[in-house]
Amino acid sequence: MAQPTEEASCGPDEEKNELSGVKLEESSPDAEELQRKYEELNNRFLRLAADFENYKRRVTRETESRITRAIEEFAVDLLEVIDNFERALAAEDSSAREGLEQISKLFETILARHGIRRIESMGRVFDPSEHEAIAAVPSDHEEGIIIDEICAGYCMNEKIIRCARVAVSKGKKTDNTSESE
Repeated sequence: MAQPTEEASCGPDEEKNELSGVKLEESSPDAEELQRKYEELNNRFLRLAADFENYKRRVTRETESRITRAIEEFAVDLLEVIDNFERALAAEDSSAREGLEQISKLFETILARHGIRRIESMGRVFDPSEHEAIAAVPSDHEEGIIIDEICAGYCMNEKIIRCARVAVSKGKKTDNTSESE
């Protein structure tokens, strides 16, 4: 009888690998290789996680720094107004009014430079998104018209940061109240 060939003594797994042209020993890496790859990937993951944490801390520091610089720049601009107030208070009474008007203009200029503007209210129709009515007064104006501004409102870049406090007209004055007495 003929001797069995090496191919005939192969098991089913070896036959599949030989059919694909690859031996079993070559297709499966040993445990040391797998452990090395695992450690390499784990180290890479840990470095990426640390880099991300450092990135988050750096962005937080930079944001806080920008905010601080912006506030500082705004404060420096306001110091000029304070200096002018002190000069006006130290000046003679006749020039104090003129000095205070100049300070007011300077202050409005500084606010405008930072995107802050005053909300115009007088003679306009009451708008609850811009105004806070603190009084309703009978007047010769139509109902809902602002007749007095108690405290100015301001907006910054089209966002209202303080509503104007105003007195609103109730409408035309009537003498009905005096007739009922």
